[in-house]
Amino acid sequence: MYPSEPLNETFAEGDRYRLLVDAVVDYAIYMLDLDGIVRSWNSGAQRIKHYSESDVLGKHFSLFYTPEDLATGLPARALKIAADSGRFEGEGWRVRKDGTRFWALVIIDPIRSPKGSLIGFAKVTRDLTERKMAQEALRHSEQQFSLLVQGVTDYALYMLDRSGIITTWNAGGQRIKGYEPSEVIGKHFSIFFQTEDARKGIPQQSLDLVIRDGRYEGQGWRLRKDGTRFMAHVVIDPIKNDHGVLIGFAKVTRDITESAQAQLALKEAREALFQSQKMEALGQLTGGIAHDFNNLLMVILGSLELARKRISSDSRIFALLDNAIAGAQRGATLTQRMLAFARRQELDPQPVHVVSLIRDMSDLLSRMLGSGIAVETRFPLVLRPVLVDMGQLEMAIINLMINARDAMAGSGKILISAREATFPNSLEGSDDFLCISIVDEGTGMDEATLQRAMEPFFTTKGAGKGTGLGLSMVHGLAAQSGGHFVLKSTVGEGTTGELWLPVALINAAPPVSAANPVPVPSKSSERRGFKILFVDDDPLVLISTEAMLEDLGHFVISAAGGQEALSLLEQSAGFDLVITDLAMPNMTGIELAAKIAPLFPRLPIILSSGYAELSSDVTTSLTRLPKPFDQAALARVIAEVMQC
Repeated sequence: MYPSEPLNETFAEGDRYRLLVDAVVDYAIYMLDLDGIVRSWNSGAQRIKHYSESDVLGKHFSLFYTPEDLATGLPARALKIAADSGRFEGEGWRVRKDGTRFWALVIIDPIRSPKGSLIGFAKVTRDLTERKMAQEALRHSEQQFSLLVQGVTDYALYMLDRSGIITTWNAGGQRIKGYEPSEVIGKHFSIFFQTEDARKGIPQQSLDLVIRDGRYEGQGWRLRKDGTRFMAHVVIDPIKNDHGVLIGFAKVTRDITESAQAQLALKEAREALFQSQKMEALGQLTGGIAHDFNNLLMVILGSLELARKRISSDSRIFALLDNAIAGAQRGATLTQRMLAFARRQELDPQPVHVVSLIRDMSDLLSRMLGSGIAVETRFPLVLRPVLVDMGQLEMAIINLMINARDAMAGSGKILISAREATFPNSLEGSDDFLCISIVDEGTGMDEATLQRAMEPFFTTKGAGKGTGLGLSMVHGLAAQSGGHFVLKSTVGEGTTGELWLPVALINAAPPVSAANPVPVPSKSSERRGFKILFVDDDPLVLISTEAMLEDLGHFVISAAGGQEALSLLEQSAGFDLVITDLAMPNMTGIELAAKIAPLFPRLPIILSSGYAELSSDVTTSLTRLPKPFDQAALARVIAEVMQC
């Protein structure tokens, strides 16, 4: 070990300061004379600037400045400031020996003699390049983030302070909500809420949820600057400092009005599809029931008529039979309404002048509606005829008028009008429809009732006051005629029924009315004694119809199906007429007619059915016999086909 000696005994005072300065390696510490010539150089200066002491001693300190600073005279200006003010401090780029640059913090202090005269300068330089780069990176990042936020136009991105005051505003907020930054910064974000929502405290509630749950997400109507509404999807997140203290909120808003409208339209389309499928299913069920019920009514009506003919008119049973026949006929009317809803009724479309039809019905409607109902009509001077079954249209109008009367409890005004128009949302050309509108002043219907109003057997009139088939029949008639039935109603504001029917494309002949009926062959002109093949898969229908035909004087052979009918035709010649049911298993009446035609081309065929859905190539050649039919209808159609 070396013996220790006191520092003041080993080094002179100047040597001690030199050792101290030279030991500092993180700072460049050196002296300049009055002219800026370098007079000392420490190890920190050599490390930072890469110059050795021999490289710089005796040279001007401007050696370390960039050409840009030299051009502005910064070195001399720095010395003057230090001399005049007692200190110079600044930051800037400096140049190392190898030409690379570094960011320097520079301090220059004047050095004065004991007498106060300036004898030079002390210069301290620190390399802050890393800090500068970090600051530049942060500034660049913040700039890029600002550009990113401002570049987003599909989202409103902005900040709120703890009380909900807006502190920033991006271009998306301006585009979506219509406010300039100067119009919203410093204001509470509740200005975007509807008055009722703001009154309920919803803005503050959303901030409270963020504080409690750490996030808020929701949807709702918001207001733009011009007062219009838009559907907004909102996300709010908390903003906290490094110590976890809440300092504000980040709010993101997106305009989803189009998406919400699309979803609503999709929902409505799904509901409409569901309603259509439900009505179609009900129609199929109702049509099937009505078809089977028609067969039963045929058996009942045919048997009752034959029984009535075989007893004397003074018999006590005669009145009972009349009553039973009347009941069966009411049942037949009911099945016609069911088939109308199912779009399977037998229709006879013809051009009909709606105005004339309604005027001809005025006396009937007055009696049916009662004195408490005032009927107002509103028609243009010229309306083209519609193509529809006239009798069914009369029934549809009567049903709508009765419903309107019942909705007003027998007192009020009904407006019936007609106009040519294009059906909304349809692809048909302009003015291809005629809309018959019936408007009442009744109590109206809520949405749930309106959705079910056209369902068969649905009624709000109470037990015994309606079958619930009136609107169903109107709906079925419109659909089967190529039109539409639209029902509109609001609680307390009445109901509007619109029957849209296709305009007839030909000139209309005067409608056939009850005053001018189509002539029917009289019994005296009927030829009797035809050999008839009757085909039906229902044994009860076979028995009753065979009895009616035989009572008319015809010779009848029955077949329970199409194949059996073909066999009978091949085995027994001389048939004058074939009457066949339409809906039969294995072989329909249409298929049977198609097989008979090439074998017996001159053999007349009558097609019997309550259905109306036949292919166009068959309906032009076959005579139709709608079910249920009575003996008189059976006789008329035979006379028509056999021309007797």
